[in-house]
Amino acid sequence: MLQTIFNMTDNITLRCFLAFLTALCLCLCCGNKTIAFLHHHQSKGQPIREDGPQSHLLTKKGTPTMGGLLILGGGILSSLLWCDLSNIFVWLCILVLVIYGGTGFADDYVKVKKQTPNAMTAKMKLLLQFATAFFVVWVISINTAEDLRYTLTFPYFKNLSLNLLWFYIPFGMFVIAGASNAVNLTDGLDGLASGLMIIALSVFVFICYITGSYWASTFQMPFILPCSEVAVFISAIIGGCLGFLWFNAPKAKVFMGDTGSLALGALLGTIAVMCKHEILLAIVGGVFVMETISVMIQVIYFKKTGGKRFFRMAPIHHHFEQLGWNETCVVVRFWIIGFILAVIGAASLLTL
Repeated sequence: MLQTIFNMTDNITLRCFLAFLTALCLCLCCGNKTIAFLHHHQSKGQPIREDGPQSHLLTKKGTPTMGGLLILGGGILSSLLWCDLSNIFVWLCILVLVIYGGTGFADDYVKVKKQTPNAMTAKMKLLLQFATAFFVVWVISINTAEDLRYTLTFPYFKNLSLNLLWFYIPFGMFVIAGASNAVNLTDGLDGLASGLMIIALSVFVFICYITGSYWASTFQMPFILPCSEVAVFISAIIGGCLGFLWFNAPKAKVFMGDTGSLALGALLGTIAVMCKHEILLAIVGGVFVMETISVMIQVIYFKKTGGKRFFRMAPIHHHFEQLGWNETCVVVRFWIIGFILAVIGAASLLTL
């Protein structure tokens, strides 16, 4: 009997499912109480941008933020139950969620306390993000085989790779911090960021599982043993995101806030660095990239033209709202785009 239980818990596929289910149940069971607690301590809810869509001032006013605590709490607790805690990559994932989540929590707290959409300065956020990213990329590198340590791989071209040498560390830092801010920019509509995270992370479950198993040679992918355990961790986070989505679906009872979006984006970037699929992240997370680019275009165009706007509003999901699309329509269509990009990204596994 004990041997049977041991064999079951040693099965990564089974533990992925159990981690997912545990996090999902934790979020669903604790969701209402957590929301009630947040609502009690946030009488006015998350501040709504006055220059944003006017409908948001009516439909979103008073909704509490910091709902990312549900995802992080459920995901981390589940991973502690089902992951191999001797795996350094698992602890790095937890560290990323805690530090980036803590940064986002501090930002959300000030926003709610002072009722302002702008809390921490961009410089302060970036300093914390890049400092953490440097440590994480450095630890990942020293725990990766020497021949792969600073290697950049290219999806669809299995025999093509580039050794970036020490330039890989700043590159990895950019991937992690960039992904963190990209997801943060995307988190502006009910269910948008959490749904897209579920889609993107689902692809990386398979990527990490294959990269850390004997299947890596079959798919001509780099073999990085610790990544197999990261698949279990990702499954827990997917369960947390799905549980959160139950309460964040329109009309949202709670917002993810910077607490969730900064942490989840950083985790996505960290996973891509761990399994050496940074370029694939830009494909699978193409909607996040699109949102970020839209903000960059808007800012540059605004400065170059003396106050004119390229989009009616940025990030781009608000542009479509201003064109007359209702919120649910924007979210579902962005999900569809995210799913298509995920399929395109997953197809890189089939290129032998």
